[in-house]
Amino acid sequence: MKLRPQIIIFDVDGVLVDVRGSFHQSIIDTVHRFTGRRFPRTEVLKWKSRSGYNDDWKLSTAWINSLGVRAEYAEVKAEFQKFYWGENGRRANVTLEKWLLSRRALASLAKRAELGVFTGRTRHELKHTFDRHDAWGHFRTIVTMDDIELLKPHPDGLLRILAGRDPMTALYLGDNIDDALASEAAGVPFLGVLPRGSAARRALGPRLRENGALAILHSAAEVAKWLG
Repeated sequence: MKLRPQIIIFDVDGVLVDVRGSFHQSIIDTVHRFTGRRFPRTEVLKWKSRSGYNDDWKLSTAWINSLGVRAEYAEVKAEFQKFYWGENGRRANVTLEKWLLSRRALASLAKRAELGVFTGRTRHELKHTFDRHDAWGHFRTIVTMDDIELLKPHPDGLLRILAGRDPMTALYLGDNIDDALASEAAGVPFLGVLPRGSAARRALGPRLRENGALAILHSAAEVAKWLG
């Protein structure tokens, strides 16, 4: 299926930014803090393959509780933030993020379609990363978790970007099950983005296909080639 989208919408984590060393590592560190148990990052993917865990604070809380340790969302979030942003000289995991889509590729895509962002990040988290990589210029509409009441898998963010336009004129790129479900609910075509040969591709690829992904790209940069 080939599309000619007027609007290309990106998720951020796993699509525009490699977050294995930042958000994923902060999940692992937080679980360790509460339970004393250390898991490989690949275990995060088992949670990401389920709906309802796009919020990493919620995921961390559920994981900790599943291991027999009672912890509240607010206290888990507070500890998670210490790992992500750093505290008392501790290395901030956010510094380990890697930007994935070149400015050249973004500029090329911006010539063929309006670009937007729908992310489960907070506005503060997004600003830090976009400022660091000078990434604001090409995106017309950006929706974060602070801008909507219902988070993914609800489609509210996509609907806000569409602003009444035909969903079939858009395309959403994401990397987890809630991205696919949000697309399906909004009626927006969806492409998965999972790196070649990665654990994420093996764990999440089939789930994204099952939930409507038209294709699984190896990187967001491949969308131009896929569109033709």
